[in-house]
Amino acid sequence: MPDISLTTVVVLCLAALAAGWVDAVVGGGGLLMLPTLLLGLPQNLPAAYALGTNKAVAIVGTTGAAVTYARRVPVDVRTAVRIGLAAVAGSMAGAFFAAGIGNDVLRPVIMVVLLGVGAFVILRPGFGTAPAAAAPGVAGPKRIAAAILIAGLGIGFYDGLFGPGTGTFLVLALTAVLHLDLVRASATAKIVNVCTNAGALAMFAHQGTVLWQLAGLMAVFNLAGGVIGARTALRKGSGFVRVVLLTVVVALVAKLAYEQWLA
Repeated sequence: MPDISLTTVVVLCLAALAAGWVDAVVGGGGLLMLPTLLLGLPQNLPAAYALGTNKAVAIVGTTGAAVTYARRVPVDVRTAVRIGLAAVAGSMAGAFFAAGIGNDVLRPVIMVVLLGVGAFVILRPGFGTAPAAAAPGVAGPKRIAAAILIAGLGIGFYDGLFGPGTGTFLVLALTAVLHLDLVRASATAKIVNVCTNAGALAMFAHQGTVLWQLAGLMAVFNLAGGVIGARTALRKGSGFVRVVLLTVVVALVAKLAYEQWLA
């Protein structure tokens, strides 16, 4: 593991805890964790190490959140698995191309994604706050095929290539395509997100760009955040997270912009 100060390790672990919580409630924990890794890891390390380590951490918290949801929310597991298998292929392809991406390219892309998600949350104040609908109908084959293409292959590829915001994008896609209510969309998204993380992690591990010791420590905090976040979402809903998410987005964009152009 590269030389990282104790203070930085503590900050990374706290970021992993917060990211797990945010990701379980509304998705988008990578919007917090990946930029923090990019800022915390030595600048001479390729961006692929931040991406790979992020995946090793995220898969633990996402799995914990998925299990918590599955125990209390009825999910069409068969459809989720079919989308997830496509997501594995998509994320592995994305991770393969991510190896050649440098920090100077990755930071501006993440800033654009952060701004896009922030704008969406501001312009759609009801996102994540609507009560869950009654049990949805079973999706037809055309909608399932569209979900496999968009949420599986498309968002899976994005998750392997970049990653931040994947959980949020999955919730949006599954809600729009499969007509799920928000809670079921979040629960299904977690299953698919586990698959995207697994596919990308397999590729990053093969390429040797995972800091396993750091990831193992951060994963403990991310798991705790994921379980707590899923329970919070099931108990209270996610409207109160909007302010936190927007605050994090603004702070990270400002910090990344400073590192990119002013430092």
